[in-house]
Amino acid sequence: MLEMKSSAIAPGENAAMEQSDIQAESEGGCDPCSCGSGLQRLACCGFDLRQAQTELPQGDVDPRVTALDRAYGRRELEAARDAAAAILTEAPGHKGALRVLFETLRVVEAWDAAGVVVDRLAQVHLNDPVARMMAAQHFLSRGDLVRAQFHARMLVRLAPEAVISHMVMGRVFLSQHNGRAAEHHFRVALKMTVPRGPQVPASDIEGQLAVALREQGQHEEARAIFRRLVQNDPGNTELLLAWARLEELARRFTDATALLERAAFIAPGNGQVAIARAALLRRARQPEQALEALDAGGSAVGDGFEGLLQKGQILDSIGQYDEAFEAISAYKAHQRDAGGQSYKAEQAQRLVLELGDFFNSGRSALLPRAAVRKDHPQPIFIVGFPRSGTTLVEQTLSSHPQIAAGDELPIIGHLAERMQHLLGSVFSYPKALSEMWLGDRVGQIESLRDLYLNEAARLGAVDPARRWFTDKMPLNETHLGLISILFPASPVIHLVRHPLDVVLSVFSNSLTHGFHCASTLESAARHYALIADLIAHYREAIPTNYHAVRYEELVAEQEREVRAMFAFIGEPFDMETLAFHENARPARTASYAQVTEPLYARSVARYRNYLRHLDPVIPILMPAIERLGYEIEP
Repeated sequence: MLEMKSSAIAPGENAAMEQSDIQAESEGGCDPCSCGSGLQRLACCGFDLRQAQTELPQGDVDPRVTALDRAYGRRELEAARDAAAAILTEAPGHKGALRVLFETLRVVEAWDAAGVVVDRLAQVHLNDPVARMMAAQHFLSRGDLVRAQFHARMLVRLAPEAVISHMVMGRVFLSQHNGRAAEHHFRVALKMTVPRGPQVPASDIEGQLAVALREQGQHEEARAIFRRLVQNDPGNTELLLAWARLEELARRFTDATALLERAAFIAPGNGQVAIARAALLRRARQPEQALEALDAGGSAVGDGFEGLLQKGQILDSIGQYDEAFEAISAYKAHQRDAGGQSYKAEQAQRLVLELGDFFNSGRSALLPRAAVRKDHPQPIFIVGFPRSGTTLVEQTLSSHPQIAAGDELPIIGHLAERMQHLLGSVFSYPKALSEMWLGDRVGQIESLRDLYLNEAARLGAVDPARRWFTDKMPLNETHLGLISILFPASPVIHLVRHPLDVVLSVFSNSLTHGFHCASTLESAARHYALIADLIAHYREAIPTNYHAVRYEELVAEQEREVRAMFAFIGEPFDMETLAFHENARPARTASYAQVTEPLYARSVARYRNYLRHLDPVIPILMPAIERLGYEIEP
């Protein structure tokens, strides 16, 4: 087994998260656990971690341990799984048995059960960095970024001198589109002269660093790294794909095509190459050739996980709407099965209920408001449900000489998550804000404001030469109450689009925002309706420097709407902002390709092509449709 030097973390530091899903009941304890691990429930999900027995009475000389080691060493996986289960029945926290059971469950693709087992391994052996590494890598591969981040953070704390710790943490941050944080960990890993733990080739770290730089728009440095790595390893298809993606983002389509052709020559039939070629051809308005590229990859590509999404989007572009919806629906089903991602409806509803209850007109009036920092650029909050046009507006605003593009800043959400700790409250957010009703804590509103501004500067969102920077984090409108007290004078620009168009577009893309609401059409609609109701509540209960922009009107009357936005912000109109598609700044969202084109109207009322498929969610969305003044056109 792998070992890494670690520094101990007290068990109490992990109690909140690690005990949250554990229930110890005696009823039915001998029944097989529903997670699929093969263990009895009380030795699995009904197991009380506080009473964990981690060793057998005879220790490593126990015959069951010998049988486990022998079976696993011979790769007799069924026998190894049975041996692990036998040990865990008596010692549910046995490290070796949990590791072997986890590995055997992964081999048979029992992903949910494997997740339960590796989570328990990390919970019981909370100071074991290898357990944290296994958990972080497993949840990262499954797309469960919340758990992956939790275990990766613990891994870095336990084994800060191990290259693998920073490699895993960096990959998690990359998956969360936090290139700046990812870059930090990859650079730390590269600087380690005497690294501990599992060895990672420097070329692998450099490749990840290049991706992190690419995601931040630092194309020149990323390109130089890719060029050097490919010179040293010319047959590395993964590097060629990553480099081609860079050139596509940089709008160097000829270079991107050449790299993909090179990759196709090296690895004919490679699914990822076929998908990348199809995406590039679709962007070049060659949908038929894009479909041919997918077909060239074989049925495993065209009907596979990522190929289905690309196929659906291509079919939509050529008017084959029923076939497009079928392909995207199949993709979402694959995504749910593969990653176990489903809408966290109860969590979403609980948060919205708590926010609505706390931020009423009476309580909100008692909260302090932070003063404007006149010595620091101020945020412009561009809010709106994903796929409502926020990237278009950010590209427009950041074409102005006084406005820097901040992109999707996760700061408001992070402040909300940490609020209880930051304010020393007995309550979680939003009730933790009640601390500032107390006379000796009123001034903490300024500290919270400064935390936001300092973090924005650290993330590279702030240009000292400009008066403003944008923050277009999806679903920041969930926290309009918090925004209104941190930055009461900051402009809040709310993008409004026909709810059916928004929900259809959310479902048609691979998004994780909003408690994984994009996993089904119905969950996308339900979350949209939930947030729409919350915004309506905020608008009545809280004074906000608010300006709504209708996507449809922005498309139809661009100059009028853009002039109105700048008048609202308090900046003079600049004609160059109408040419948002010429903004050299790379957009890093699902709409990155669209905002490099001149304004077009083909996405307006797109829902009409899918009314038959949208019919089940119309009742869910109708209150929002009527409130916003929209109609459903046949």
